Amino acid sequence: MRVIGLAGWSGAGKTTLLVRLIPALRARGLRVATLKHAHHEFDVDRPGKDSFRHREAGACEVIVSSRRRVVQIQEVEEEMRLPDLLRRFARCDLAVIEGFKREPHPKLEVYRHANGRPPLHPDDPRIVAVASDHPFPEAGRPIVPLDAVEAVADIVLARSEPLAAVLERLAHGAAD
Repeated sequence: MRVIGLAGWSGAGKTTLLVRLIPALRARGLRVATLKHAHHEFDVDRPGKDSFRHREAGACEVIVSSRRRVVQIQEVEEEMRLPDLLRRFARCDLAVIEGFKREPHPKLEVYRHANGRPPLHPDDPRIVAVASDHPFPEAGRPIVPLDAVEAVADIVLARSEPLAAVLERLAHGAAD
């Protein structure tokens, strides 16, 4: 498995790009997994559903399984670390991380000029390319338009790294 992230400020279009990128990567024969970082509490099940009721009753872990899908919901005391989350993936060729922008894994920055936020790439050597609606002639890395999904897919495949290398870097907290 190889790993790459999409990093950028909220509202930059990371999710929009990712949901366009996944089919492009699948068309190239890859099994793609995603890992999304959330900065707040969230639910994946709805009130009234059995799994929700189990958690509301106090279950610390709920697994819902069917012929086609398995979902595991765990209540945790502290946020899980990125290496532990990556190790949970099975049977995929590429893991794309959305968020975790401060971690030292390879990342493609998603930048939208209208956000009014500064770009991340000048201060992060692990940003290997930028998908942007704004030119960065001095970026020192590839810049592609936000809507150039095939070009983004090419970069993702060329710049993703093997899971073992990413886990090693994350274990040591190295930025390079």
